[in-house]
Amino acid sequence: MGDQGQALSAAPNAATEIRFDNVSKQFDRGEESRPAVSDVSLTIEPGELVVLIGPSGCGKTTLLKLINRLYDPTGGVIYIDGTPSQQLAGPELRRHMGYVIQQGGLFPHYSVADNVAVVPGLLGWDKARTRTRVDELLDLVGLPPAEYRNRYPSQLSGGQQQRVGIARAIAASPGTLLMDEPFGALDAITRGRLQEELRELHDQLGQTVVFVTHDIDEAALLADRIAVMREGKVVQYDTPANVIMRPADRFVAELVGADDLLRRLSLVSVAVAMTALAPGDSVDGNEPTVDLPMRVRPVLSMLLESGAPRVIVRDGGAPVGYLDLAAIQAVSVPQIGEVGPS
Repeated sequence: MGDQGQALSAAPNAATEIRFDNVSKQFDRGEESRPAVSDVSLTIEPGELVVLIGPSGCGKTTLLKLINRLYDPTGGVIYIDGTPSQQLAGPELRRHMGYVIQQGGLFPHYSVADNVAVVPGLLGWDKARTRTRVDELLDLVGLPPAEYRNRYPSQLSGGQQQRVGIARAIAASPGTLLMDEPFGALDAITRGRLQEELRELHDQLGQTVVFVTHDIDEAALLADRIAVMREGKVVQYDTPANVIMRPADRFVAELVGADDLLRRLSLVSVAVAMTALAPGDSVDGNEPTVDLPMRVRPVLSMLLESGAPRVIVRDGGAPVGYLDLAAIQAVSVPQIGEVGPS
């Protein structure tokens, strides 16, 4: 594929910058149909975990598939590390972007090891290098290779299949990982465990991750930034704290449950709401404490049950701030921007 393909191959571990410049996608469904994606402009910085959220049919999956050229835009340009994506051959581009879908999308007639080895095989890795990489990745996602490498997808639980799907997606150290509602079919306990593991994996590997969900709790837990979509448009692109505490309009407020006090406090991070300790501030060893990361709602319960005036917030065991009722009240009322149609 020429120089661009060589550039992708030369730096497979580098997190990717993805930039949408007035991007639209219109499927041929008649003149009256609205675009699936409409005039989207945003930048996903290298190493960010960005979540696309919105109701069914809002364009989340279409926007995701535009990144790896499963679809091409009908207007605008998508830049991958500064290069227009349509200058990059689709099959080659997809080999350097991990892709995880709901229920794993594993090949049922391949063993676990063979599923993980698909992209290394396409890239021409030798057998020894591939086997070593497969075993490393199975260990990384919590599936001991001696126990799981020769199993087949039908012999795995849903959560185990998703782990294999993630291992396959990151096998060749892609700069970008695309995830389309990967945990949507799992039970709540398994889903919560995999969400935490994905966040830890992202912190460790540093890839650019674009993650589609319709669940604001999942988005708030995972995202560095959230893109809220409605009818093909991005109506707010911001940090989870700002989306929850300062929704752009009434639609966003309703989507994230900003008017529901307990739900809101269940989504807001203590790190956002706390008051930082000033140099020299003393901390009584008898004061109640919580450790980051933590959400505000359980801290409110702790304050009400203990009667203490504040709860000390620790990071890595060291006191960094405190949360009291005044601080919680400050994040209790959403600051909604210009109200759009609901």
